Amino acid sequence: MTDLSPQLPAPRSGSRPEAMADVPGVCELTLTRAVVQYRGVHEVDLPEGRIEDIGLALVLEGQYASAAQVVDLGSGKVKELDLSSELVVLDWVYEPTLDHLHGLLRTASDPSAAGREARAGLEKYCFDLALRVLRRAGYGPLSRATLLRIGFRDICRDLDLHEGTSVRIVMARGRLARAHLDYDGNALVFRTAFQEPDPVLEEALAGAFPARDIRRVLPTGPTESLAYQVRFPLPLTFLEARMLVKELREGLVHLLARFEPERFKALQEVMDTLGSRETLSQLYFREPREASQPITPPPDLGGSIVH
Repeated sequence: MTDLSPQLPAPRSGSRPEAMADVPGVCELTLTRAVVQYRGVHEVDLPEGRIEDIGLALVLEGQYASAAQVVDLGSGKVKELDLSSELVVLDWVYEPTLDHLHGLLRTASDPSAAGREARAGLEKYCFDLALRVLRRAGYGPLSRATLLRIGFRDICRDLDLHEGTSVRIVMARGRLARAHLDYDGNALVFRTAFQEPDPVLEEALAGAFPARDIRRVLPTGPTESLAYQVRFPLPLTFLEARMLVKELREGLVHLLARFEPERFKALQEVMDTLGSRETLSQLYFREPREASQPITPPPDLGGSIVH
């Protein structure tokens, strides 16, 4: 009698998944071609990140999660990340896209004039790819942090262009605060160089961000300094996210005008001539069909809440 039952393949003893083999049980697919989000936990760098980067990368070689080679889709620069934890995959690209990107990287590595021109084209291609991925992903919990990072990057480029994604506020000689955005916590963080409260800065923050929850972040050790958090409600729609970015810009401009009037005047002349950067205006997401209206005004959480 003929046995017509399906024949199952014999198990291979000692075999391991090709992808993420150094993290058993996490994933059985190679991360190559994946578009992933990364954070400070994935790389050793500035706490607020470099201004060219957007925290969204295409994995060029992802056989092992602890040593994945990626290209950041904001800067077009290749880096190595540890993606063995807190991994968010937004999308995947096709093989031809990956092959084309490899070709651009090879051309951009040429030190000649052609290589320099190719590097500019590489950055534009990568950022266009990032925008396409974000459009496909839509606005939501997975894409929110990346979109806020892009919006805050525009603010930094307009107000304080340097290597880090932060805005420096010089209150007086020797008194400097750096503002960067906590994308996951949805809070603007002002880091100072002191361990004692700064009543002048606290008053200024209350004036720049009225009706927001402003808190001191107390130092946890003798070598750490005091910081302040300006907390914002979570933007549930893309329109709310753009309004949040607008509020961040207006608040930081208010602080610059108060503490550095000459710098503010020079920046204002440039922005009046060239306009402000607004990369998020290039994106469109369908808003939810249900509209909401506030019933009561938000509580007054001004300067009196600082403690």
